[in-house]
Amino acid sequence: MKKRMLALFSAVCLTVSMAGGCISVSAAEEKKDEVIVTMPVTSEPEAGFDPAYGWGAGEHVHEPLIQSTLTITNTDLSIGMDLATDYSVSEDGLTWTVKIRDDVKFTDGEPLTAKDVAFTYNNCRDNSSVNDFSMLEEAVATDDTTVEFHLNRAFSIWPYTMAVVGIVPEHAYDENYGQNPVGSGRYIMKQWDKGQQVIFEANPDYYGEEPSMKKVTVLFMEEDAALAAAQSGTVDVAHTAASYSDMEFDGYSLFNVVTVDNRGLNLPAAPAEEKDGVVVGNDFTSDVNVRRAINIGIDRDEMIENVLNGYGTPAYSVCDKMPWYNDEAVTEYDPEEAVKILEDAGWKAGDDGIREKDGVRAELNILYPASDSVRQALAEDTKNQLTELGIAASTEGVDWDTAYSGALSQPLMWGWGAHTPMELYNIYHTMKETGTAEYSPYANETVDKYMDEALMCSDLEESYDLWKKAQWDGESGITQEGDIPWIWLCNVDHLYFVRDGLKIAEQKIHPHGHGWSIVNNVDQWSWE
Repeated sequence: MKKRMLALFSAVCLTVSMAGGCISVSAAEEKKDEVIVTMPVTSEPEAGFDPAYGWGAGEHVHEPLIQSTLTITNTDLSIGMDLATDYSVSEDGLTWTVKIRDDVKFTDGEPLTAKDVAFTYNNCRDNSSVNDFSMLEEAVATDDTTVEFHLNRAFSIWPYTMAVVGIVPEHAYDENYGQNPVGSGRYIMKQWDKGQQVIFEANPDYYGEEPSMKKVTVLFMEEDAALAAAQSGTVDVAHTAASYSDMEFDGYSLFNVVTVDNRGLNLPAAPAEEKDGVVVGNDFTSDVNVRRAINIGIDRDEMIENVLNGYGTPAYSVCDKMPWYNDEAVTEYDPEEAVKILEDAGWKAGDDGIREKDGVRAELNILYPASDSVRQALAEDTKNQLTELGIAASTEGVDWDTAYSGALSQPLMWGWGAHTPMELYNIYHTMKETGTAEYSPYANETVDKYMDEALMCSDLEESYDLWKKAQWDGESGITQEGDIPWIWLCNVDHLYFVRDGLKIAEQKIHPHGHGWSIVNNVDQWSWE
């Protein structure tokens, strides 16, 4: 172990030396306007820093730093303004009109105009590899400071899209843009050593408040290397996991951020059948009573304590704590009632203690991504708890291709959570092509109707009530008294070792992904 840590320390020094030398604790503390942060290696944008290919507006949304956005999400997840000074939407929800600032320049000195905004969005519509822009018919600049978004279907949550799409310059955009991005945001990307680090420096011509941190170095590391970097004093913020959370060493303290980065299981809500050679559905979990019993028969607090070392919160939906969350999703752990539900539904224990009904055995194979130790531990804990209910469960680590197809008939330990209600839509809404939801067989016309109405709503905040009704309207929905096709277990806190004296600004609830969210407001960090 000692040799391994020494090797990791050497690797850290080599990486940091590219940013100006292996930094001692005392030296780092003298740099009052610089910070060095580690992130998981998966946080490095493979396609570069181009919004069309996931930078900022990717699967795990974050602020793009290099580019400006039209709007922002505030710490309470309400919508604020960045480039936009005002926006409005037509009564039919098909035209959004946005007025932008007239005092913004790109870092090459050229002014940012509505033409750049229109170009950015039309480019994302045509080329985005990670996001759905199919609702956008065309973006049009009507003058230098006004852009109109013409949609082919109403999309009330468009302001959340505007909060993550970084604006690129039409005059300086080509296929290599992601490698050498030009933007108008708080920072300029000065250096990118692929596979190792990226260095940002404050934009001296930024139109907003001057960043406190003038230089931000991001090192891409595995968790054990990040830990070694913190222990050696070569970084200021090191991402870490619950398994390391009880470690203590001089000069650092543990910093935790509350998240909507949830972990949960899908439970196929349709009977098993073969479609195109793939089994879809599950004869055991297609019984809603089974799904309800499992939901209240899982001790979430025990999971958080034993798997996450206490660093997490119980999850009851994919959108806990969000403005569109329906708190009717909350349930109490009640294993006795869970057993009663199963018994009353005819699931009787056999000689081996495992339940059975009409020749169907109460058994599940819980899948998890083989590379994720936390999900593996949660799957094992779930298996053990299900055994107490008379349900036989096994666990299996698989690759993602196997996971996606396997989840059509078996539970998979998923990770979700975003700053947009579309997370609900993507998980629960019926697809026209298949007649069921995308990731696990489930369909409910009432739930679909509420979500469709929410998107067609002309007022963003009014749409929240419809998203809530899609979860539960008193008679139908996806919560315990409804269909409960997914079982949500916990929201995983994001943990960091932070150097003493560094004050990290107030964080928004982090979405899924332990990466760029921590530096969303790095410009507001300070040294004490």
